[in-house]
Amino acid sequence: MERSNNTKTLILLHLAVFLAGWTGIFGRLISLGGLPLVWYRMAVSVITLTLVMLFLRRLHVPKGRNLYRICGCGFILAMHWVAFYASIQSSNVSVGVACIATTSFFTALLNIFFNRKEASWKEFVISFISIVGVLLIFSLDVRYRLGIALGLLCAFAYAVFSLLHIRTAEKTGEDSATMLLYELVGGFLFLTIFIPAFIKLQPQETIIPGKADILWLILLGSVFTILPFLLQLHALRRLSAFTVNLAYNLEPVYSIAFAAVLFGELQEVNWSFWLGISLIIVSVLIQTVRVRNRRPSTG
Repeated sequence: MERSNNTKTLILLHLAVFLAGWTGIFGRLISLGGLPLVWYRMAVSVITLTLVMLFLRRLHVPKGRNLYRICGCGFILAMHWVAFYASIQSSNVSVGVACIATTSFFTALLNIFFNRKEASWKEFVISFISIVGVLLIFSLDVRYRLGIALGLLCAFAYAVFSLLHIRTAEKTGEDSATMLLYELVGGFLFLTIFIPAFIKLQPQETIIPGKADILWLILLGSVFTILPFLLQLHALRRLSAFTVNLAYNLEPVYSIAFAAVLFGELQEVNWSFWLGISLIIVSVLIQTVRVRNRRPSTG
């Protein structure tokens, strides 16, 4: 029974990863800068999820400190998304999303401090395989230094968010939809504070979306945010943060493939690219096999 539940959870997790693979594409389609893009994304997501929960009669406000704890997670999520789109816009989709593969390494490292667990050499070895894959994809190319730095910041922020989310969910006892809604609310309010500073520091940047931007923002904030995140948060309740974040190493594989087709970013695909992709996939497959043979609580 436990193995069957693990298999079902893993299938839903990989569906979430496939949908998330499209989010990097929106960073190229939408003309807004990273901060206003995420601000609108969170606003659309809050409105969409609120309407859904109202329809299902599941909308409620967490009490007292629980609300502040959940919103606090949203601050980290907002930082993750801003760094993600800033990385893409300062380099390209492939660079931004490939750095996500380092999330599992940061998760394994931070897990020692968050949960006072001994370092797992198996997790570090699996993470190392993914990192080598990322390096091979770009053949150690450092032309996009800023994009890579922002991508690594994005990965680090998400590792913090996932571990913090698990701890907060355990303390508050709230369901995944409620957690996501108020994390989005917290992130939106956090970014709202910085919008005036963004306008002052970046006067050449507009925060008013164009007609095409509105369509992409609605799609991004609803279908490609709410659905994959609910599936992902569902998985975080049954699998470890390391397992979930390692599965998301496939997100750059999908995104790079989509970017290659839509934007022609991969003008020259060499052997190191395919070897790098193969290593990332192998690392995910190794952990998937480990999880299918374990109890859900151990991830």
